[in-house]
Amino acid sequence: MDIQLSKFQMPVGFKDILPFEAWLRRKLKEGFFQLFNHWGYQEITPPCLEYYEQLRGSSKEEELFKLIEPSGRILALRPDLTTPIARMAATHLKEATLPIRLCYFGNAYRYEGIQVGRQREFEQAGVELLGTPGVGADAEMVALAVESLRLSGLADFQLGIGQVAITHGLLADAGVPVGEIESIKLLMMRKDFVGLEEKLLQLDLPKERGQEIKAIFSLRGGGEILNKITGMAKTETITKAIEDLKEVYSALGVLGLTKHIFFDFSILRDFDYYTGIVFEGYASGFGYPICGGGRYDGLLGKFGWPVPAVGFAIGIDRLVGALPKEEELGLDVLVAGGNLADRLHAASLLRKQGLKVEVEIIERSQREIGEYMLSKNIARLVKVEEAKSND
Repeated sequence: MDIQLSKFQMPVGFKDILPFEAWLRRKLKEGFFQLFNHWGYQEITPPCLEYYEQLRGSSKEEELFKLIEPSGRILALRPDLTTPIARMAATHLKEATLPIRLCYFGNAYRYEGIQVGRQREFEQAGVELLGTPGVGADAEMVALAVESLRLSGLADFQLGIGQVAITHGLLADAGVPVGEIESIKLLMMRKDFVGLEEKLLQLDLPKERGQEIKAIFSLRGGGEILNKITGMAKTETITKAIEDLKEVYSALGVLGLTKHIFFDFSILRDFDYYTGIVFEGYASGFGYPICGGGRYDGLLGKFGWPVPAVGFAIGIDRLVGALPKEEELGLDVLVAGGNLADRLHAASLLRKQGLKVEVEIIERSQREIGEYMLSKNIARLVKVEEAKSND
């Protein structure tokens, strides 16, 4: 039969998850759940579809996958999980005692340009801390993000911290017109040095102001960066935000986590709901952030419940790509010999011992069984008679 391969290809930006990767993802998510739970976070599951009007006006509106109900109302697949969780919390948890700690696992969808490190369907694990302003919540969120990356098995990683209010305020103080701040921030997020230089020339700012902006863009390092940027602060708001970051950094130092931390005020994240601290996690040799998050104090207010919030998400797809490659998943035992009932019984006894067991269900020679075990990475062969003698 003549089959055209193109009929069976995946939609662009989507992928099939084969057994070994599915096992690795499951292992990661189980580890994250235990970690989140031990920190007091409870799991929730928002729906993958939301009404389009609830997602309108976001920075990801043009990337939404849209569907139409028979009634004519427009739906959209969630582009992230934070917005649905904000809607969900504002709908169901207003009477709960604050703060509220929530964790989640699920897929998100964005119709964006395909490039290395980006998919249109991607899996996330994350947490949201609702109802608490200030450095205590910020420090907890950064610390938990670092602990999550350590748990994942990454050999070498760093977490970069920025602060949206600081960067926004410093740009305004440098004389960037209000209408141009977003375009400058976009160039900073993209690490577009050339574009930033051209934009500053177009704005015709005083030379020292342009140098100040480029200095903000290039600042990157440990706690000493906070002292450098303090001298650039011209308002109480910016000074307070810098002092808060110093307190967060001090708390992380007590936990022994600062070796994983650097500051970079060009980190702004690509969602427009962030209002304060923001951060991204990077693995050595991997060119894309594998986790990210920050404070978003205005988002829940859009759903009628104005409480502060901070959270982060880990990109499972990117994390899998950044982890060292493990050996192919194998089994402990293949049970052969005797009749089928005896093999099934022997296998059940071995599984109760915690072993991963496969039963030989077709007639094969000893040589064929050996080749099969080698191809499937099965550690040992148990004959039914041997299993019976050990009972």
